[in-house]
Amino acid sequence: MKDRGSRFYDHNDTFSQYTSLRERPENANDTLEKPVMMDLLGDVGDKAVLDLGCGDARFGVDLLQRGCSFYHGIDGSKNMIDLAQQQIEHESITLERVDLEEWNPPVAQYDLVVSRLVFHYLEDLKTIFDRIHTALKPGGTIIFSVEHPVITSTLQPAGLRTSWVVDNYFSMGYRTQQWLGGSVEKYHRTLEEYFQLLQESGFTVESLKESSPRREFFLSDETFERRKRIPLFLFLKATKKDVESNC
Repeated sequence: MKDRGSRFYDHNDTFSQYTSLRERPENANDTLEKPVMMDLLGDVGDKAVLDLGCGDARFGVDLLQRGCSFYHGIDGSKNMIDLAQQQIEHESITLERVDLEEWNPPVAQYDLVVSRLVFHYLEDLKTIFDRIHTALKPGGTIIFSVEHPVITSTLQPAGLRTSWVVDNYFSMGYRTQQWLGGSVEKYHRTLEEYFQLLQESGFTVESLKESSPRREFFLSDETFERRKRIPLFLFLKATKKDVESNC
């Protein structure tokens, strides 16, 4: 059976393999994705942060160490939220289990919304962007990462990939990936679509980045060279206007 989003991580065998993968020294999250996210964040001093799809919420600890005032993490996976609650106790961190499709946003509560490698699981991303726009204060920022459209448009067999065949790039929709011993569905959309959906929800796109590897984050030349072959991740940063239009 194929799963989507948080349900995939609530299979215990899958979750165990995922947590083991994240602990590997040269995992892609820590070597490619996190450095770019940190660059895009800039100064988070005194900001209230919402993390959509927070996973184990260790990112919240990082943000508090960088000076954010409050962190609220949301995730639909029971396994993820349970792990976060076991590992993290901090008066400025709150956690909530809720599917993003069912999330009801507060109004103008957060300075910053982040999401790491979650939105490529969602079909109705426009609604999520609209809700994020509601939750942000005027002038607030959204920063997120997703699997790069080059990746989500590629048929992805299990195991270490040695080649990538981009196909049906402009046909958006769910595609199946064999990963961590199971089948998971991820929603392929073009780079242009991510950009346009943000604009349609009232955001101004400030930055677009890809996961260009940096040598200092890798232990081996072999892994570094392999990561130069294909962009694994796409990053976008966008801002809600300071003053809403009365037109």
